[in-house]
Amino acid sequence: MSHPLSVQLYTVRAEIAEDRDGVLRRLAELGFGAVEPFRPTEDPSGFRKVADDLGLVVSSAHAMSLLDPEPGPTFEAIATLGTDLAVVPAGIAQEDFTTREGLERAADLLNALAAKATAHGLRLGYHNHWWEFEPVLDGKHGLEILAELLAPEVFLEIDTYWAAVGGADVPKVLGSLGPRVECLHVKDGPLKKGEPNVAAGTGAMPVAEVLAAAPANAWRIIEFDECATDLFAAIGESRAFVDALEGNGN
Repeated sequence: MSHPLSVQLYTVRAEIAEDRDGVLRRLAELGFGAVEPFRPTEDPSGFRKVADDLGLVVSSAHAMSLLDPEPGPTFEAIATLGTDLAVVPAGIAQEDFTTREGLERAADLLNALAAKATAHGLRLGYHNHWWEFEPVLDGKHGLEILAELLAPEVFLEIDTYWAAVGGADVPKVLGSLGPRVECLHVKDGPLKKGEPNVAAGTGAMPVAEVLAAAPANAWRIIEFDECATDLFAAIGESRAFVDALEGNGN
């Protein structure tokens, strides 16, 4: 693995709302070398300073506001954080992934936004949930068709857990998408919608096979949508599991 292990800060959204700097410090103490913010426009300069002081880099950034009529301020905030990877985390109608016409609309939107990102020195990516994988058209998952329609500069951040929930053979999909995948959300759980996640390696996900199939230089990003146990303990267990699999040294 060429990048330090990252963690999506949506995982600790409640905690970070109370004490951002303390949470970042705790993640650094757990051994993470990177983080992925999800609200980059909230004090990006202050965030960057704290992260720098802790030795954390920003792997990438999620922002629903990328879909705003004027995404310029969001691009600027993401650049301030020190990453060039701007990720659309959702916001495209789920129905658009069920037809060829809808997928073409989605691709047109993302391709146009990617051109704007380039003007800011950034690159645009798209993050999936389950609904991009559930529809199968001509033997391919909706997201696989979308990938064929996207401009070459648009990358994918594959949420491996949601892809599996959506019915994908995740290692196979990662193999077919290849270098288009530049970020990877590493999650585990029972593979049921609405159920909490568990520490990587303790659920139903074939995490080892997934990581083996992913591009070696893709960011590995730990995430929990929900957690029913001690959250920071589970985050730490996930980090240790991935590190043991891939020999990562942060």
